[in-house]
Amino acid sequence: MLKLWGKIDRITPVFGVWCLLMPTTKAMAGENLAIAILSSDITLSNSQNIEQQDKSTPTIGDRQSTFFNDDRIDRGNTHLLLSQVNSVESLQDVKPTDWSYEALRGLIDRYGCINGFPDFTYRGDQTISRAEFVAGLNSCLNKIENILTNSDRMPQNDVETVLRLMQEFQSDLAILQGRTDGNQARVEDLEAIQFSTTTKLQGEAVIALGDVLSSDSETNTILGSRLRMDLITSFSGNDLLFTRLSRNDFPGFVEEAGTFQGNLSFADSDGDDFELEELRYSFGVNENLDLIVGATGVDAADIAGTINVLDGDGGSGSISTFGTRNPIYNPPRDAGVGVVHRPLDRVEISAGYLASPANESASGGGLFNGTYSALGQIEIEPFDSLSLAATYVHSYNQSDTETGTNKANLKSTTTELFGEETPTISNSYGLELSWAISDGIVIGGWGGLSKVSNLSTLDRQIDRGTQDVWNWTATLAFPDLGKEGSMGGIVVGSEPTATNSTIENLEIDSDRSLHLEAFYQYQVSDNIAITPGVIWITEPDSNIQNSDDLVIGTVRTTFSF
Repeated sequence: MLKLWGKIDRITPVFGVWCLLMPTTKAMAGENLAIAILSSDITLSNSQNIEQQDKSTPTIGDRQSTFFNDDRIDRGNTHLLLSQVNSVESLQDVKPTDWSYEALRGLIDRYGCINGFPDFTYRGDQTISRAEFVAGLNSCLNKIENILTNSDRMPQNDVETVLRLMQEFQSDLAILQGRTDGNQARVEDLEAIQFSTTTKLQGEAVIALGDVLSSDSETNTILGSRLRMDLITSFSGNDLLFTRLSRNDFPGFVEEAGTFQGNLSFADSDGDDFELEELRYSFGVNENLDLIVGATGVDAADIAGTINVLDGDGGSGSISTFGTRNPIYNPPRDAGVGVVHRPLDRVEISAGYLASPANESASGGGLFNGTYSALGQIEIEPFDSLSLAATYVHSYNQSDTETGTNKANLKSTTTELFGEETPTISNSYGLELSWAISDGIVIGGWGGLSKVSNLSTLDRQIDRGTQDVWNWTATLAFPDLGKEGSMGGIVVGSEPTATNSTIENLEIDSDRSLHLEAFYQYQVSDNIAITPGVIWITEPDSNIQNSDDLVIGTVRTTFSF
């Protein structure tokens, strides 16, 4: 009993003063935030108290959080916060020769209450600011409190030293506690109003003005828009659930121009309803293997990289569908699985299987009994600025790329000519290249061949056979042209063209047309970009004799949020 009373007698003075100045629970919970505010380079030894909090809830300054980037608590605000100290004396530095400095260093040596600087040194011969000293003292007092809670092994002279330090820096410790409580309250407010602990909301709105400047048909200037709302969710930090809702009322000029050539990258004639566009889930099996599972809206570009710096999926980069990526990436779509394997540092192998409509159980539908595509790609990066890829796509009933001439889209052609589309099977081969020869110049290009065969004669209206569909392009990009984030782009190529065919009663394209495109994407701010551009198609649809060239102009404004 006497020993117990002795222990209580030795602990009581410290606990009494300490409880008056520093409410234990909040001080310990907010300790890391307080030290960050005071710009201290001293790290806490009792960080396990912070680690015991719920790590599923992002906090300000938490590097694991993807969804909060609050700059209010950083070193840039340190001077503003310290300016609130009321007395000039409290701004004085603490020198190695001061009593308080030597006293705190003695406590550190005996109780290990501060780990020190990032290199685990205390640097006891350096002058530190009073704010840094108080932050270290606060950490040391927390550690000593834990020691006193579990043991009475503390010499009386150390108890007296602690009491004297607390008395001398009483006002500074009170200021530190006030700021800690304030920041803890701000954290709690953010946690209460945050959108989600696992999901980040991103959006993109495209408002575009467009017109056919030259053609054989008369058109009017149109103004339309495309809206995308993306929910990006991660449950473990090594996975991604991607959900996209979209609406599009910009139809483009395919019908007016009478050809798929020059189709705009952000146009969609069937997207006027706000609906689910894409849903997929990807996760890392290990460091070198990723698995992708898509329920709807997945395409080849979600599985294999398109190797084109101008590929902005309509919201940025190229203003045309053809200039966005090699057209052989376009047909595979909807639901399925994909695998991305990185056997070596600079080698990536992608493979996937996509079917449409995968959610219909009727004949000709489902995941394995309907339209499908299987793709494979190997991408090699010999060095940082050069990327090369070889792509193969095998498709059943997914041969139309919705770019190029009408004859290069066999299913659409037979529908228009005979009122019924023919089932097809196709094998497509592509080579892609992108080379950043400098920070301001990137050259690229691709070539593609599709061998498309019809599987029906449509009641003997056509014979069965195979057509060869070629496309190629060369691109030139100028990143940061005129302003950081801006980009200039030039595209020269030939959209998919039927150059050879063994299908009787279906002609091939008699001439080769060229696709010429130029645009400048001006980055007004981090969230706004304006892109004027023009597309010039020579010999539209490749077989219209003495027709005017097709020229399409557009101004695209993109808002990102």
